Amino acid sequence: MAEAPGREPGPTGNQYRGEARTAVQVNTLNGDIRVDGTPPGLPAPRQLPLDVPGFVNREDDQRELDELLQAVDSSGREAVSAVVVSAIAGAPGVGKTALAIHWARRRRDRFPDGDLYVDMRGYGPGLPLTAADALGGFLRALGVPAEAIPEDVGQRAALYRSILDGRSLLVVIDNAASTAAVRPLLPASSGCFAMITSRSRLAGLVTREGATRVTLDILTPEGAVELLGQVIGPNRVEAEPEAALRMADLCGYLPLALRVVAEHAASRPALSLTGLVEELTDERHRLDALAEREDELSDVRTVFSWSYQALDSDLKQTFRLLGLHPGPEFGIGAAAALTATDERTTARRLRELTSAHLLQEPKDGRFRLHDLLRAYALECTKAEDPQHARTRAVRQLLSWYLHTTDRGRKAILPHSHEVSLVPAEKLSLPRFPDATQAMGWFEQERQNLLAAIRQAFELGQYDIAWKLPVVADGFFELGSHWTEWKKVHQLGLEAAQALGDALGEASNLFCLGDAAWRGGRHEEAIENYNRTLDIARGLGDTWLEGFTLRGLGLIREEQGDFDAANALVLNALDVFRDAGWRRGEGMALLSLSRSALAAGDIEPAITLGEQATEIFEALPDEWSTAWTALSLGPALRQLGRAAEAEVRLSQAVETFARFTDRQSEAMAWEALAEVFEEMRNRTDARRSWTRAAQLYELLRNDKATELNERAARLA
Repeated sequence: MAEAPGREPGPTGNQYRGEARTAVQVNTLNGDIRVDGTPPGLPAPRQLPLDVPGFVNREDDQRELDELLQAVDSSGREAVSAVVVSAIAGAPGVGKTALAIHWARRRRDRFPDGDLYVDMRGYGPGLPLTAADALGGFLRALGVPAEAIPEDVGQRAALYRSILDGRSLLVVIDNAASTAAVRPLLPASSGCFAMITSRSRLAGLVTREGATRVTLDILTPEGAVELLGQVIGPNRVEAEPEAALRMADLCGYLPLALRVVAEHAASRPALSLTGLVEELTDERHRLDALAEREDELSDVRTVFSWSYQALDSDLKQTFRLLGLHPGPEFGIGAAAALTATDERTTARRLRELTSAHLLQEPKDGRFRLHDLLRAYALECTKAEDPQHARTRAVRQLLSWYLHTTDRGRKAILPHSHEVSLVPAEKLSLPRFPDATQAMGWFEQERQNLLAAIRQAFELGQYDIAWKLPVVADGFFELGSHWTEWKKVHQLGLEAAQALGDALGEASNLFCLGDAAWRGGRHEEAIENYNRTLDIARGLGDTWLEGFTLRGLGLIREEQGDFDAANALVLNALDVFRDAGWRRGEGMALLSLSRSALAAGDIEPAITLGEQATEIFEALPDEWSTAWTALSLGPALRQLGRAAEAEVRLSQAVETFARFTDRQSEAMAWEALAEVFEEMRNRTDARRSWTRAAQLYELLRNDKATELNERAARLA
């Protein structure tokens, strides 16, 4: 990976290839992090989901929220007061999220600096979202480059509060399970308003933060009938008011159940509401006879079962199997793999389930199950599908994530470590023509990948559980998801050890070494690298051996032991050359070039740098060619070959700009400014210093101040 001035790319030297216009490079920034607002030109974040159609009957609750917002307004922007927090508590299915989103969209104009939204998944499948993950998403939305986001949750919260200071944003935190998960996400600016939905009472927010709790009740009978009328049609409801009221009562006056039953009724216009009520009553009696105890589905199981039984067999199977998906939402491709159908058929079935209100489509091509419907789907699949069928479906889904992730790896990191995959078994896989699309897919699917890795491990699918972290490694590193990066490889290591797979163990140990090195935990990195080296040599895996040696060399260099560092890199160079790993050979030569430059051996530094450049150009590897210029350019300048340095660094600037690698681009402009000063070209030197300063400012790096001063001296 690209590193800050004075540091080489990481042990593997993995980089984007191709038209990677949304790439983010991982860097350790020098200087303090600046927190003075969003970079200029970035639009205000607008993250609220689509409004719920047919929203009814929450006038009193909306009025209470309006009053809370008015209390913020009347306090004055400069007032030193805690943000008003509305904690919307209530039972599942009562409409907390619908109210929060509906009200927030009506009032979003009050917040000119934007709105932030996060689903904490406190009650869904898999692990809840952590405060650190939520803060990472918020900071990215607020324009903080991924490489400038701290790893520690406390530092993330401090940066978040600093950015929001004096600004006016609406923050919606959905499905929070605990006060501890919410507290770091609360802004401290009196111009902001935070709203949290939860099934719990979040008493800690009320006592410590002074939150106002808005507890939602079920709909009134009149409101429930109104909702039925919006879907069924007002004429049918008005024609049989008693039957409509009875139908609402059988739904427990819960909006979720009402929408499901209304859609089912709307699909049968020839049957009277009285007849529909009789069917629904019969279904309740049947389920009551089977029920052994109360559970969270007790108020809605009758409605769900009634609608589910009306589906054809293919839709029933699709609905059941969707309950096995481990993530918060899913796309058509994943659903096709899970249900063993083609994507066209799958898309049609998903939208039929959406029309029946058994599924939600929050954005085009992305679907999710409400928590209660997911629980019901799981209940159905456990009752109707044999264990081997469920296992086969999950295996297909996990295989789809593994193969798709590996396709993305090849698009962005074509020279990274390859491992053999499980059989594809006629999976329909997406194609990634460039790194931009691959990285976009990963960011969309990141939570699903985390959930898939954990599901594979928990279900004993250990081969996928260790392979998926390895093929996803570069995604987590490039996206600066540091904590997740380490966690997935710890799980992958456990899976490989449970399976007794030495390659899986070595591959995940190597990635853990990279993660520790990137985090500055040198002793931990050395331990993981040494363990990797022992296994790799036993397996004869020269890729792992060579890059592990280079990783150890980089650590020794950082520790100031340059002799040991060079010896390790020379050893790596021999391994790469013997095995024909040209990319590894180029990275080793680059390390030796930078070491020579640091020691003042200019001519050897140029020779080694040119050899590395020839390799990268032949591969081709455009980013690494540009990175080499960061060493070769200064060396050429010091040897009096400024014109050559200008050419190489100008090409590097263009490449890094195209790759949206701001850190490396800033370094290239900085080196180019030195060249222009050497050539007595004050105009271009000033322009280069200014551009480098602008990029460092975007990265919230205080080095910008120094470079602006250098530019000013040339004015």
